[in-house]
Formats: sequence, structure tokens, C-alpha cells
Amino acid sequence: MYELHENLTDSQWQVIKNIVDDGRKRKVCLKRVVDACLWLTRTGSQWRNLSQTHYPVWQTVAYYFYKWQHNGVWQQVRAMLVKKERERQGRQAEPSRVTIDSQSVKQCGCFSEQVGVDGNKKIDGRKRHLAVDNLGLPWAVYVGAANESDAVAGFELLPQLKSCRRLSLICADAAYKGEFVSYAYYYGWKVDISQKPPSKQGFVPQKGRWQVERSGPATSVHRLHAWLNHYRRLAKDYERTPASAVCFIELAFINIILSKIP
Repeated sequence: MYELHENLTDSQWQVIKNIVDDGRKRKVCLKRVVDACLWLTRTGSQWRNLSQTHYPVWQTVAYYFYKWQHNGVWQQVRAMLVKKERERQGRQAEPSRVTIDSQSVKQCGCFSEQVGVDGNKKIDGRKRHLAVDNLGLPWAVYVGAANESDAVAGFELLPQLKSCRRLSLICADAAYKGEFVSYAYYYGWKVDISQKPPSKQGFVPQKGRWQVERSGPATSVHRLHAWLNHYRRLAKDYERTPASAVCFIELAFINIILSKIP
């Protein structure tokens, strides 16, 4: 089981330091900035509620958060850690199979950029889309409006998977039928569509797809993205932009993987 640490240890910081720190002299400690971003992700606190006793002022933390979002630093850190975690568990650095699925989440009610209503789940907000390997580790993340179909949103995941040179198979449910299959074939990947038997009711684990189910909230009906349920910032979509929502998902997985390092 993955644990939630209060702050990064020195050994954990050394793993990501070369990506986060460009070596320039600064008055602020970048490790404390990362600690603050992870604390926000775990607690769901507002920027202005950051403790100035333990962390830099919130304006400084926000500056680096958005700077690293723009420069793709959070994505780089997550991608590096995913490969290291696979190797730590005796796997090859890149997977040959990934599973994709989505989770609709409510918006906080004050933003209007890329939001919509998921008619099936009756949720007004956004939808998170993940592609994970057989360990439940993410290889692609996309956030869009909740009324965007899975097949269309899935197009946004495929370019992110180009870095997986071993990838040959994508597991998905029936929502990804049609053009998504053809688009994946363009990249040279086969899509395996699976769905529960019509006679079955409620949640039914499907072969090859349980890894993405455990990455979200654990309910009796829908177990999508269960690991992320430990992070209060992800309880709803509180972010003004989908790009920021993606970064907090990245931060959650960064915390999950770093927690395995003493």
C-alpha cells in the first residue's frame, strides 16, 4: 500500500532534483516549493492557506507551480518516476500494454472553461482520462469537459503514448469503439474492446482493465482511479483550467511513487 508522506525526504528529493532544479541561484528552496505543491494536492487547501511557517509564501509556490506546468516539468517528473518504479518492481521500463478509462468529476461551480454535463452519470463538470500500465501507473493523462465522449477524448491520450516504444496493445471498454480504434491503428497499436456480459449487474472486473479501475474512487459501482481518492484536491475539479487539473493528477501520482522511496 502506498503511504502519504508529509514532506519529501532528502533521498526522495535527489531523485527528482535534476528535473526540477536547473542549478540557478535562488533565495527560495525548491524542495520546499515541491513540498508545498504536494501538500496542496493531499489536503485540498486553497493557495492562500499555505502555512508560511513551513512553506514559502503562496504567491511564490503558485509561480513555480504554473511555471513548471507551462514547461512540462510535472509531466517529466511523473514519466521518469513511472519508469523507475517499473524497474524497481522488476519490469521493463516501458509497458507493452496499457488500459484506458475515464472518470467524471463535479466542478466546484465557479468556472466555465471546458465543462459540461455527463448525461450518463448526471455529473456537471469535467472528465479525467487515464492510460495506465499493468501496475496502475499512468502513461497518459487528459482532462476535458464531462460531455466529451470517451472515444474523442481518447485521441488526446494517444500522442502521449508515443514514448512507449514497446506498446502494442490498448485495453478499453465499449465507449472507445469506432474511430478511436482506427486512430490507434494509425500509431501501430491494437485496441482490445471488452465489456461485461449483458446479464451481469453492477461493477464487474474485466480482464486487463482492473488496473485503471483501482486508480480512482472505490465505490461499489464504479472503482475508477481509487488511488487518487486519497487526495482531497481531486475530490472535485477545483481548477480554472484543464491543464492545472492535469498537473494535480500528475502530482498525486508523483507523491504515490515517491512514497515508495525511503
